[in-house]
Amino acid sequence: MKTTSVADWVAEFAELTNPSQIQIISGTEQERQEMIEILTEQNTIKQLNPELRPDSYLALTDPRDVARVESRTYVCSENEADAGPTNNWVEPGEMRERLKSLFKDSMAGRTMYVIPFSMGPVGGPHSRYGVEITDSAYVVLSMMIMTRVSSEVLTEIESGAKWVPALHSVGMPLSDGREDVAWPCDPENVHVVQFPETYEIWSYGSGYGGNSLLGKKAMSLRIGSVMARNEGWLAEHMMLIRVTAPNGDQFTLGGAFPSA
Repeated sequence: MKTTSVADWVAEFAELTNPSQIQIISGTEQERQEMIEILTEQNTIKQLNPELRPDSYLALTDPRDVARVESRTYVCSENEADAGPTNNWVEPGEMRERLKSLFKDSMAGRTMYVIPFSMGPVGGPHSRYGVEITDSAYVVLSMMIMTRVSSEVLTEIESGAKWVPALHSVGMPLSDGREDVAWPCDPENVHVVQFPETYEIWSYGSGYGGNSLLGKKAMSLRIGSVMARNEGWLAEHMMLIRVTAPNGDQFTLGGAFPSA
């Protein structure tokens, strides 16, 4: 996990990606509404019937960006054998150079959002922290649903908690007069990369699901499995559902299963 300051890390990648501005996300309702307004204006999301589906929105991706690209998902461990038999591997130094080339000026004309998030309750004994940099308002809004986004995470990190650095870009800079689109992406150059030894995640070119919401599979499964091995616990693909009956009785179901 990262031990350097969040500020230094953000400054390093702001210099690489060249955003027009930087916004620190603290997880407030005001920020959530701001993201909804931005995405609605861009036609990224459309509000559904508020009577039938209150506070619900439809997002339509680019048809070329609809799933995780297996061939572009990498575990770049120092030793190839440590990547496992079902993962793609590239030597870490080679991959870092490739990624730096892709990320160079990738956020030009866009806002860099810095999202401090917790997988689990902030301050919880089993919670793990991360900070995701992204140029996608859709990612900000979705991370508020998928994780606990809070400025309290930064307080925990400042107090010495370890954290996972996660860098994401849709890969469509708004430079040289280029106009934005409803679903920006660079599907020909998608990379979703995990560096197990340093607990780093770099994701480029896709705005879709687990490719861009980096607390999800990238941290909780790929990096999570390494954390678990190093710390003596187990990372598994879990689904948790609570069903509430009309009389108020609650039933909680848990399931663990492989991705396929």
